[in-house]
Amino acid sequence: MSLPRLELVCPAGTPAALEAAVDAGADTVYLGFRDCTNARNFPGLNFSRKELEAAIAYAHPRGSKVYLAINSFPQAGNEGPWRQAVDDAAGLGVDAIIVSDIGVLDYTARRHPDLRRHLSVQASAAHPLALAYYHRNFGITRAVLPRVLTVPQVKEIATEAPVETEVFVYGGMCPMAEGRCALSSYATGRSPNTAGVCSPASHVRYVPEGERVQVRLGDFTINRFESGEPSGYPTLCKGRFKARGHASYLFEDPVSLDARPLIPELAAAGVKALKIEGRQRGRAYIAQVVGALREAVEKAAAGRTPETTSLAALSEGGRGTGGAYRKDWR
Repeated sequence: MSLPRLELVCPAGTPAALEAAVDAGADTVYLGFRDCTNARNFPGLNFSRKELEAAIAYAHPRGSKVYLAINSFPQAGNEGPWRQAVDDAAGLGVDAIIVSDIGVLDYTARRHPDLRRHLSVQASAAHPLALAYYHRNFGITRAVLPRVLTVPQVKEIATEAPVETEVFVYGGMCPMAEGRCALSSYATGRSPNTAGVCSPASHVRYVPEGERVQVRLGDFTINRFESGEPSGYPTLCKGRFKARGHASYLFEDPVSLDARPLIPELAAAGVKALKIEGRQRGRAYIAQVVGALREAVEKAAAGRTPETTSLAALSEGGRGTGGAYRKDWR
């Protein structure tokens, strides 16, 4: 049975990564400006206005679209940079903007009504009525759903909501509701909600303990790994803690989301687009992951089973998970 061919939305943290994604078969590349309007505002990443203009000039002739993430939250009284980002996005000709803040959405709807608006996962909207509200008041045409939903829940939203739905298919696994999680801020003072970063690298330490490695986030021990055991990146929600004499992970092992086997189910559920996480990744990683997902999307559309083994070496902890789509960890 053939299924709809889902749009493949791919990350780009640099111009080189964007070219790699386009060349590997991305339908769409998403990126951010090199400033506070972008929730992945890391040193050495992101795009100037001139680089975005060049990115669009590279992507469009090759059949790829460009989405701009304006997905951080303005501080009260300092909305200027976000409004400027919207104005520049419209002027440069991006295909859509990805927005989380309701005020930025309102500004865009009033000033640039023809600029396509997608609701960021950071808005944490995961109910058809919530998406109907954003659609009715701000004209959003798509919503990126949080990574906490099962496939039946995704299907319910995709069926009842008046907008397209986009879901994550590969990359860093967030088992919390994006836009609401404040765990990292307790340990480091920085969180996705305030600084666009969960467990910032500046606060991460790997401390040798004989044959073991202690992994710390700020002043807190998040995990200990035995010799030869893959050591994942320390986030609080994927930490291993000891309770009643038993050490275990609370929500999810520190592994990468890899939902390629579920692409046929997601297509049948009515999803419009699949999103790859990883704007902080290099071009070699982007090329390999986008190529593998391109193949998986084409196989699913042709009614064949997607390949699931080719990306094991790139996955956190060397393994992939279906995450909340199936809640395998429970």
